[in-house]
Amino acid sequence: GVQTCALPILYNFSAGPAVLPEEVLKQAADEMLDYEGTGMSVMEMSHRSAAFTKIITEAEQDLRDLLAIPDNYKVLFLQGGATTQFAAIPMNLLKTGKADYALTGSFASKAYKEAQKFGDMHAAFSSKETNFDHVPTQDELDIRPDADYFYICANNTIYGTEYQYDPETPAGVELVADMSSNILSKPVDVSKYGVIYAGAQKNMGPAGVTVVIVREDLLHDDVPKYCPTLCNYKVIADNDSMYNTPN
Repeated sequence: GVQTCALPILYNFSAGPAVLPEEVLKQAADEMLDYEGTGMSVMEMSHRSAAFTKIITEAEQDLRDLLAIPDNYKVLFLQGGATTQFAAIPMNLLKTGKADYALTGSFASKAYKEAQKFGDMHAAFSSKETNFDHVPTQDELDIRPDADYFYICANNTIYGTEYQYDPETPAGVELVADMSSNILSKPVDVSKYGVIYAGAQKNMGPAGVTVVIVREDLLHDDVPKYCPTLCNYKVIADNDSMYNTPN
């Protein structure tokens, strides 16, 4: 008789979008013409509709449950990819105009370069000279006590390095992390961070959505006048991530 075999399980180790679970792809395909009896797909429905409100509300609650996000943190769903946050973070967090960065790979370096447009940026650590072969120990960090925040890229996909600890910062210096490539892969003590952000396409979903988890006291109206509205965390939080049509 004819023998059949199951399709192999495929894994994608590129720095771009990752493999989505087969059951998710099948459900999306099944719902493409009719999402839960609405007669339309998610891509067609109004973001002000009850059906979509349920989707975004459940997505936020699922993320809160999985990461045990404290109640005093806002969860924002944004567009523009994680790269837009390279600029949004200094525009929302700078007060003294100073911030420190750990340069451990391509994305941390890009974030550092972008942030230099907005203030006095300092490399608290760099492994560039050794081809980004490691992340710093706590003792290797040179964080200025008057910096507004200290920035890390929690996992460096190109170089295969990952922080196995939460860096400690001087009092008043917020810890900020790009967790695009390892979010939801392990428990995280969110309370140790002022801001955590991540593009969805590695661990959470398809490309297009970026999640920002920000402590409420860091939301304020005193952002620079040149800050685009869609980069203003407080505006997005006040509008429940639907200031405009979400991804």
